[in-house]
Amino acid sequence: MKHGHLTYGLMDVDEVAAGLAAGLDQQLAEDDAARLAGYPGDGGGRQPVHTVYVPADRVAAGIAADWGRQALAALDEFQPDRATVAALAGVEIDLVDALLARVRHKLTVEPIEDLRVDVEDGYVPTPGDQDAAEDDAVRAATDALRADLLAGEAPPFFGVRIKSFESGTRLRSARSLVQFAGAMLPNSFVVTLPKVTSVAQVRAMVWAVRRLEVDFGLAEGFLRFELQVETTQAVQGADGRATVSAMVHAADGRCTGLHYGTYDYSAAAGIAAAYQSMDHPVADHAKNVMLLAAAGTGVRLSDGSTNILPVGAADQVHAGWQLHARLVRRSLQRGFYQGWDMHPHQLPTRYLATYGFFRSAFPAAAGRLRSYLDSASGTAVMDEPATARALANVLVRGLDCGALEEKEVLEAVAIDRLALAALVR
Repeated sequence: MKHGHLTYGLMDVDEVAAGLAAGLDQQLAEDDAARLAGYPGDGGGRQPVHTVYVPADRVAAGIAADWGRQALAALDEFQPDRATVAALAGVEIDLVDALLARVRHKLTVEPIEDLRVDVEDGYVPTPGDQDAAEDDAVRAATDALRADLLAGEAPPFFGVRIKSFESGTRLRSARSLVQFAGAMLPNSFVVTLPKVTSVAQVRAMVWAVRRLEVDFGLAEGFLRFELQVETTQAVQGADGRATVSAMVHAADGRCTGLHYGTYDYSAAAGIAAAYQSMDHPVADHAKNVMLLAAAGTGVRLSDGSTNILPVGAADQVHAGWQLHARLVRRSLQRGFYQGWDMHPHQLPTRYLATYGFFRSAFPAAAGRLRSYLDSASGTAVMDEPATARALANVLVRGLDCGALEEKEVLEAVAIDRLALAALVR
């Protein structure tokens, strides 16, 4: 030792290391900045467990409460036996009664977490002047959203799915986008851009929303958008690269989510209609690429939908619920914490499967996280900081959707919700 410094021969190790580190800082400054800009990590905040797509001409004031009433009525009429409910939720039978009570409460107070007004595939304009019909539908939908906001009945998240930026629908897409941007909705509003085929379309979307912010006097960054991954070009380009990754980084921080489009993507890949589904191998490939593209960027992921609806006679409803619940659980297990719902009768299984997932994960996640935070406690599992973030993420997501309660999480982990959220980030 010499004056508290390490020496190696005639070299002062601290001095040489400091000089080397300063040089490395200089060498890597540009790379550090690019990585921080491109991979800022999760920005925090709640992610909805689903997006409900409703054609624009069917959006009316009170729509969320109406969907909740329809979902509860379906449960009242078609609720299966406790063993079947346990299977739907993926939980032990002794948890069924408490779980059903939570789901019924959710369907009463917040049945829709994210509403998307649809003027794309789900919307069929009335015959005649289709532009005028869509204008009227958009105007009525924005009026309904404003009424629900004023009444405190709006879903916590909502937005619009416009038509694509392909040449044939570009003008109509721009028109609906202008109408919604001019409606002065709050900043929980998001635009969904469907059938994206190129990075150029994403850059064009950034240009468009910036221009609208100026035109309508909106704050910079107010307008954000999601990208629907439902073309093969969006997953892999002609150069063999993952186009979706380039799309995320071309969005200038305005892309909030990547949403998988089950049926458009399957059809584009040449899958026969009878075999198009969320769990087909081509779907898994696309979603795995999406997951890698979004990792570390703060962009959230959403799975797609199933077109097999739980409607009709009791056996048809039960079959639809079994399929939907299985697919929801499958998505959650694969890191897709959000999906699409297309009918009120899908809400019971959305929440049964989601709540079952988080409540089943709760005891182990809480125990492991508490052991990680309390270094004095003995544990058979030595978790890494990244795993601790994942454990905290499970608890935060469970709290956000209502599957878990703050009191029980605090008792189990000994830290509050704010501390959990800080761990996730």
